[in-house]
Amino acid sequence: MGAHAVDTDDRDWAGLAAAARAALVREIEESGAWARDPVWREAFEEVPRHLFVPYYYVTGPRGYERRWGESPDAAARERWLRGAYADVPLATRLRDGELVSSSSQPSLMAQMLAELRVTDGDRVLEIGAGTGYNAALLAHRLGDDGLVTTIDLEPEITESARRHLAAAGHHPVVVTGDGARGVPERAPFDRIIATCALPAVPPAWLAQCAPGARILLPIATGLAALTVRDATHAEGPFLGTPAYFVPLRGGGSEPDAPLPPLEGVPARAREDELFRFLLALVRGRTGAREAYDLWERAGRPPRERYGVTVSGARAWAWLDHPQGPHTWPLPG
Repeated sequence: MGAHAVDTDDRDWAGLAAAARAALVREIEESGAWARDPVWREAFEEVPRHLFVPYYYVTGPRGYERRWGESPDAAARERWLRGAYADVPLATRLRDGELVSSSSQPSLMAQMLAELRVTDGDRVLEIGAGTGYNAALLAHRLGDDGLVTTIDLEPEITESARRHLAAAGHHPVVVTGDGARGVPERAPFDRIIATCALPAVPPAWLAQCAPGARILLPIATGLAALTVRDATHAEGPFLGTPAYFVPLRGGGSEPDAPLPPLEGVPARAREDELFRFLLALVRGRTGAREAYDLWERAGRPPRERYGVTVSGARAWAWLDHPQGPHTWPLPG
């Protein structure tokens, strides 16, 4: 707990952290997040999240309020510790009042890691180092820190991630750079997982993947799970879960086109999560009314009916089939 933890307060901080972590593991278990690959339970049991969030921000009546593990007030430290093990995303870095980095919701992390389908010996690249917590979970699962590479654009983020990882006893390779360019000197990779939103699949990633590799990345408000055939071809469906992430920053990213005006769209559809996913997926490439008409004709399709294909210089999203009538180009 740091220097301030040794004071007149006689709370059992280690015991409190262990109990909070156990409660989080039970909550994730009940959600079914790692049902596909229960081996992840051990990683979440063993890796202490609070070491990766020495401070974070919560929304209060006057905007973001900081919770800090070194607060001189024991009650404030306890709120920080309990909050570190809540199944919620935590804002960890702000710039001019804007969120630029966070620790994702643990149950979503667990689902993504299970869907990554990691096997022993896999070389994994994580795009978006964040706090380092996800990299620690991967390193624990693989039992070899050298199999894990994580990259982030900002030196402040990678430096703090290294510190957090070292405090937890892990030393994966942490790279400062543009995630869209990957880490060619560490290739080939068997798995790539992105913890930041992208408009499309960066071509560099495919070139750095072994044949048969799996890429899991947030696009629009969903998670696309792609199987790599070779350096220029990959394809796969979206998972069923919604996912909202901070956008990738760097030379390979570009701002999303704004959502189209919703004139002509019935009120019940405007806030429908699945309709808004379609809008986010096709933004800038079709109007809202046209998207709504398609959505209704297709039976209000869930995310699993959509997918992404990369073939050479082309990349596109699709509904039901890569060569079907409903496809939309993705940024190159």
